[in-house]
Amino acid sequence: MMNHLRSLLAVVAILATWLAASAQREYDPHFWLGARAGMTLSRMEFSPPVDQSMLPGKTVAFTARYIEEKIFGLIGELVVTQRGWREDFGDDYRDQFHYDRTLTYIELPVMTHIFFGSRKVKGFFNAGPSIAFMIGDKIKADFDYTDPENVKGFPYRYRRTEQLSMDINSRFDYGIQAGAGVEMFFGRHSVYLEGRYYYGLGSIFPSHKSDTFTASRGTSIIVSLGYYFRVK
Repeated sequence: MMNHLRSLLAVVAILATWLAASAQREYDPHFWLGARAGMTLSRMEFSPPVDQSMLPGKTVAFTARYIEEKIFGLIGELVVTQRGWREDFGDDYRDQFHYDRTLTYIELPVMTHIFFGSRKVKGFFNAGPSIAFMIGDKIKADFDYTDPENVKGFPYRYRRTEQLSMDINSRFDYGIQAGAGVEMFFGRHSVYLEGRYYYGLGSIFPSHKSDTFTASRGTSIIVSLGYYFRVK
């Protein structure tokens, strides 16, 4: 499923670039500055898999947008965002054990911006690559995750535990993100609501065939509310 999703995001990004290249050059360029903030729901794509659920987090960004009067623009962002995962211990142990690992990143996405609609209300689609660097790694647990085998009642025989205390190997991440939303305009101001999906391509743990995990990539669903001011 994830392979199909990656392929779809790549096709969308290529299509957006093609649309931009084929667009007519008659336009009145606009430049906007703004910000957005919202929440994330994240998990990791581990291979071999790890039982987990979505980890809630926060995201905040400063944004710049250059658009053309037709249908196309470009967006660059400086983002602080949280990713990571929450261990799922199953129905029998969910009330006994809790483990969250929150990874905080500074992220730089550059996205194609395609929009449509009236002068007052527009729908839009964003897609493009991003790079990120991890600036925080916080573990919140109510048991000794460094020695789970000696924790009374812990179901270690039925699950992987290496990821609980494994050190981060790579703080650099890169990936693809795509999203859609709606924007309302009030003169030189606008507000928008956007939903976005991020798929990471870099692993946080060593990923050779001889290592514990051959993949440990971050994924996130991001929902944010944003504001733009038209500078030009």
